Amino acid sequence: MSTDDSVPAAPTRRGPGRPRKSPVNTVAETATAAVEASGSNDPRIRAAARAAQLRDHLGDGLGEGIDEFYIDPAIIPDGWSYEWKRETVLGQPDPSYQVTLAQRGWEPVPASRHPQLVPPGWTGAHIPRKGCVLMERPKEITDEVRAQEIRRARDQVRQKEAQLGAAPAGTFERDNKGNTMVNIKKSYESIPIPE
Repeated sequence: MSTDDSVPAAPTRRGPGRPRKSPVNTVAETATAAVEASGSNDPRIRAAARAAQLRDHLGDGLGEGIDEFYIDPAIIPDGWSYEWKRETVLGQPDPSYQVTLAQRGWEPVPASRHPQLVPPGWTGAHIPRKGCVLMERPKEITDEVRAQEIRRARDQVRQKEAQLGAAPAGTFERDNKGNTMVNIKKSYESIPIPE
């Protein structure tokens, strides 16, 4: 059996899809190596090694606040965009929505491309997560759709501003030049909550 020294080992992941920052041995790797070297079947030693692995993988939060739908941009192929899209509602498939997604260019990402995103031994063709499926389409199409959405949203704001400006006299206060004194804010701020 020959080994190929030119192929580097895959980086250990920290959190969902995030590579570890440094290549030094972690506590988890050291603990695992110690258990393997000793050949011990002591459940306490194996439990301590597994706990070290979990701490290394999950970090300080031990799973709190992790974005379950995070996709590391480094794994997305050049020229493509990934998004999670709804596959089921209350456990039931939604075929009409799947047809709409296909018409808009979305296709499921094959699970074989990213085995780190599915459980070991997964036999499904796609990557599911909590009623969603990871889908892809060419990035240039996604960018065009986003630009259209921004244009539509700005047009709606302009229409409403024009409607307010064309309101009949007496509807809103006007300044001495006949301009409406409607206060239109174009920024995001918190909404005051009545007591």
